[in-house]
Amino acid sequence: MDLKDWLARCPLVAILRGVRPAEVEAIGEALIAEGIAVIEVPLNSPDPLDSIGRLARRCGDRALVGAGTVLDPADCARIAEAGGRLVVTPHADPDVVRAAKAAGMLAVPGFFTPGEAFALLKAGADGLKLFPAEAASPAVLKALLAVLPKGTPILPVGGIEPGNMAPWRAAGAAGFGIGSAIYRPGDDAPTVAAKARALQGALAGA
Repeated sequence: MDLKDWLARCPLVAILRGVRPAEVEAIGEALIAEGIAVIEVPLNSPDPLDSIGRLARRCGDRALVGAGTVLDPADCARIAEAGGRLVVTPHADPDVVRAAKAAGMLAVPGFFTPGEAFALLKAGADGLKLFPAEAASPAVLKALLAVLPKGTPILPVGGIEPGNMAPWRAAGAAGFGIGSAIYRPGDDAPTVAAKARALQGALAGA
């Protein structure tokens, strides 16, 4: 499936920053049970490739599993080898996008300006991460979508929680990357499940 197919299943990307390999499978199962279909393990988490591998083996085709905070193009091959199928960056680096695509993965790089967005799409990005969303607004997103190629999926990331999703969706957000509103280090699987339910409820209302 391509990125749009996964986002059609659920437009929320669970960002598990700080998750540990020993807990990641239970948390992944809790997320899937609540309908979350895209799970990202940032590379600045403990043993992230181990966590990605465990999730990929456990979840199979039930979820799109990948890595976030990918800064080095060389990491893309290692992520793919671990079983990851998604690369997310915090910054606009076309080299990481090209490396992710060469490794057969989906790429959702971070951007903040129209120039960055067009350069990343030219490099092969499957979607774009508007980051940090706290420094932008739904009006900014709407203006960007007016000039980018029709159908470009943009996911605001940063500060997204149940109370502020509706205006972003109305402006055209294809989905959201959700960090602390869905997982903080130390959260157990039931806690993550409860957060996911709250987000899903807010999404339905949006």
